[in-house]
Amino acid sequence: MNAQLSVGRQRVREFAKYASASVLGMVAVSVYILADTFFVSARLGGTGLAALNLAIPAYNIINGVGLLFGVGGSTRYAVCRSRGDERGAHEVFSHTLLPLAFFSVLFCVLGAFFASPLATLLGADEQTHALTEVYLRVLLLFSPAILFNDFFLCFLRNDGAPRLAMCAMIVGSFANILLDYVFLFPCGMGMFGAVFATGMSPLLGVGIALVYCFRGKSGFRLLPPRPSLHRLVDSFLLGFPAFVEQFSSAVVIFAFNALLYGLIGNTGVAAYGVTANLSLVVVAVFSGVGQGTQPLLSRAHGREDAAGERACFLLALGTSLFFSLALYAAVFFFAEPIADLFNREHDPALREIAAQGLRLYFLGAPFAAFNVIVCAAFSATERALPSHAVALARGLAFLLPAAFALAAAAGVAGVWLSYPLAEGLAALLGAAFLFLGARRRARAKEFSEGERADA
Repeated sequence: MNAQLSVGRQRVREFAKYASASVLGMVAVSVYILADTFFVSARLGGTGLAALNLAIPAYNIINGVGLLFGVGGSTRYAVCRSRGDERGAHEVFSHTLLPLAFFSVLFCVLGAFFASPLATLLGADEQTHALTEVYLRVLLLFSPAILFNDFFLCFLRNDGAPRLAMCAMIVGSFANILLDYVFLFPCGMGMFGAVFATGMSPLLGVGIALVYCFRGKSGFRLLPPRPSLHRLVDSFLLGFPAFVEQFSSAVVIFAFNALLYGLIGNTGVAAYGVTANLSLVVVAVFSGVGQGTQPLLSRAHGREDAAGERACFLLALGTSLFFSLALYAAVFFFAEPIADLFNREHDPALREIAAQGLRLYFLGAPFAAFNVIVCAAFSATERALPSHAVALARGLAFLLPAAFALAAAAGVAGVWLSYPLAEGLAALLGAAFLFLGARRRARAKEFSEGERADA
C-alpha cells in the first residue's frame, strides 16, 4: 500500500513539473498574441483590430507546421529513448529538421512576393488591406524563427528540460510585450511595429535552445543527413493532430471573419478578434497541459506501463476540465470589461457583439479541454487514427458546417454557438474512441491471462 502511494505521489509530482512548465510557457506565448491585440486596438482602433484578426490565420498555419514536426518528431524521439534506441532518437531529430528548412524557404518566398494577394484572399477590404498586407509580409519573413522555436521547445520538453522550454517561451513573450509597447507608442511604427515585435520574440527562444545544445546538455545529436521517408512519415503522422488543431483554427477564423463581415461588417470582424484572441489563451492552457503530459505518456507507453498511462491521462484531463470551468466563469461575469479592453473608440456595437460572443462561444471550453487532452494522449501513445479523427472533427468536419448552418438560422448568435456545438460533438467521438480502446485492451488482457493459465 505504501509503495502504491509513493508511486502515485511520484506521478503527481512529475505531472506537476511537466504540465505546469508547459502551461506557463504556452500561456506566455498566447498572452503576447493577446498583447498584440490590445496594443494594436489601442493604437490603431477597430480597423487595426480587424486587420490583425484577418492576418491571424497565417500565424496559425506557420505555428501548425512547426508543431507538426516538433510534436511528431519529439514524440517518436521520447519513445525511442525509453526503449534504449539512442541512435534512432538522434536520427528522428536530424530528419525532422529537413522539412522545417523547406517550409522556412517557402514561407519567406510567400511573404516577399505574395503578401498582397494573400491579404485579399483572407478577406481584407479597402479599409483593412494595407495593414493586413504589412502584417502578413513581416510575419512570413520571420517564419523560420517561429518554426524552429516550436521545434526546439518540443524537443526540450521531451529531453527532460521542461523548465528550460518554459523559460524560453516566457522570455520571448515578455520581450514581445515590451517591444510591442515601444514600437507602437514611443516609436509610432504602427502595424509594422506590432508584427516586428512578434517576429523578434521567437529568436530569443531559438537562442536559448541553441545554447543548451552547444553546451552539450541535450540528449539529441545532429547526425549526417540521410533522408528517410519512413522517419518523415512517422513524425508527420504523430504530429498531424497538432497541425490540424492549428490549421482548423486558421480555417475557422477565416470562415468566421467572412460570416460576421457579411452579417455586420468590420465591426463583427473586430468583435470576433476579441473572442478569437482570448480563445488562444484558453486553448493554450489545454494545449500546455497536453504537451506537458505528452513526454510522460510517451515514456509510459514505451515501457508498456498501462497504469502509468492511465494515471497521467486522468491527471491531465481533470486539470484541464477544472481550468475550463474556472475560465468560463471569469469570461461569463466579466465579458463587458474584457470587451472594453479592446475597444479604444468606445463603440457600443463592438462592446455588445463581443460580450455576447464571449458568453456564447466559450460554452465550448469544457468540451475543447476534453478534446485537446484526448488528441494529445492518442498521439503520445502512437494511436494516430483516433487522434486524427477527433482533431479533424472538432474543426473542419463539424465546426464549419455548424457555423454556416447556424449563421443562416440564427444570425450572429448562431455563429457564436457553432463552436460549443462542434466541440461537444467531437467530444462524443473522442469518448467513443476511449471506450472502444479500453474494451480492446481489456479483451487483450483477458486473452493473455487465459493463455498463461492454460500454459
